[in-house]
Amino acid sequence: MAARRELGEELRRLRGERRGAEVAGLLGWSESKLSRIETARTGISQDDLERLLRELGVPPGESARLRELAGRGRERVWWAPYRSSVANRYDEFVALEAEAAGICEWEAQVVPGLLQTDEYAHAVIEVGADVTDPEVLQRRTALRMARQSVLTREPPPSLCVVLDESALHRQVGGRAVLRRQLQRLYDASQRPGIELRVLPFSAGAHAALGEAFVIFEFAEGQAPVVHSEDLMGGQLRTRDTDVAVYRDAFADLRSRALSVGATRELVARTGDGLR
Repeated sequence: MAARRELGEELRRLRGERRGAEVAGLLGWSESKLSRIETARTGISQDDLERLLRELGVPPGESARLRELAGRGRERVWWAPYRSSVANRYDEFVALEAEAAGICEWEAQVVPGLLQTDEYAHAVIEVGADVTDPEVLQRRTALRMARQSVLTREPPPSLCVVLDESALHRQVGGRAVLRRQLQRLYDASQRPGIELRVLPFSAGAHAALGEAFVIFEFAEGQAPVVHSEDLMGGQLRTRDTDVAVYRDAFADLRSRALSVGATRELVARTGDGLR
């Protein structure tokens, strides 16, 4: 995904002031096809890349580097075996998560996927409107568990989660499942590189009412990306002005949330109440 994003940024730069519709039309493409390539939502075939490089007048020296980026963008990724069970937008989400140097997540309803137990994840995924096949359910649950390996890679990303207090009480999967999930949360909150804070009911109204989102930060000067969640799977936001809005919202949430220590105590106390 990183190679695709870098390639897309370079292709947009090389297009300059030329409109996407103009370039796409000359190649016999739809404008949406060119947009998907430039925003890294899809890779580009070798033949299509060569045609685009000719149309943009890219010199040979620069073309070689772009070919290398395109080749890396077509490489098989670790989650490829699960792709048939998820939408393309989720595929993009997993790619961003796998490359992020920092992850800031606000969740109002459920425990974030990176911190879920398998049984809790199964219960969350099971209620999805598009999940009717038991095999799809199992593959999606397995993918969610596999995603958690990002927290043990070297170096791991920093993870900062602000979780609404309601998620500590919503009995996803039942009372026993939630109790074990809260134990997982408690354990995770003690791991280096993970900051967990609960936004208490007493915090009242805040800047992110009605929405959940994740901010992905990257190394090497790559621009951050926001994934905002909705019933259709969410969308990615990359414009600087959009990202700034979500960063400000997350800062507001974090400032209103309990301290790390108080959060840990609340999680433990809530879990004990489920015994």
